[in-house]
Amino acid sequence: MTDIGATFRALHQPGNPFVLMNVWDAGSAKVAAGLGAQALGTTSDGQAFTLGKLDMGEITRDEALAHAEVIVSATSLPVSGDFENGYGDDPDYVADTIRLASEAGLAGCSIEDTNMADHSAYDFEFAVERVRAAAAAARSLNSDFVFVARADGVMNGVYDMDEAIRRIRAFDEAGADCLYVPMPPSMKDLARVCQATDKPVNALAAGKFAKANRDAFAAIGVGRISLGSALSSVTHAALLKAAKGILNDGDFSELLNGASSEEVEALLTHDRG
Repeated sequence: MTDIGATFRALHQPGNPFVLMNVWDAGSAKVAAGLGAQALGTTSDGQAFTLGKLDMGEITRDEALAHAEVIVSATSLPVSGDFENGYGDDPDYVADTIRLASEAGLAGCSIEDTNMADHSAYDFEFAVERVRAAAAAARSLNSDFVFVARADGVMNGVYDMDEAIRRIRAFDEAGADCLYVPMPPSMKDLARVCQATDKPVNALAAGKFAKANRDAFAAIGVGRISLGSALSSVTHAALLKAAKGILNDGDFSELLNGASSEEVEALLTHDRG
């Protein structure tokens, strides 16, 4: 039997990044697979939208796990879970989240150092303790599992790049398989992240980083490129534009820009044999 975690791990090659296609339901998962994706990721923001909730703390662990199972079941591709801060503060709780993620069929997941109570960052030592517990749980599993440790304080505006580098080095030593500093100030800063570890680094292709291409990420040593909520946001933009035209102006012309049913259906059924 194929170890999906091992398949997923093999994709992580510093300087030769693959694209983790972050999807938000079974349909988007099947479409991404049909278009040639190598691996999928969940997105907490994208999932929150499907439930009519806000991101950053409104999704429960049970909801995230159930959602992950839907994505895992949709295709045969490896799937990584966007599991925010592990849905709890305590290191043992985070370790349990890792075990439950594996039981849900995930090939990996990411855990960030954000305290959801006030969107601050956990103290350094406590953040490292959480990573150590999660890494130990990942190594105790019967199958391979790629654990990503995120240092989100730069993106959230609560610490600087020097602190982010300090954290990912410590997260690396604590056993994380992949390191991630979302939205550093520049490509130069992202290169600093890559230089701080021999392990794969995840880069987020969103905001200003969406202007860079795969070759640019490869050149600085990135091992994985994720999309976060960006792809679902593109979908939401199309929804907003069409709906506003209809409701505000009685203009239905944006509906002419939809994908054909035949094209979508072909992607939804491409792997049925």
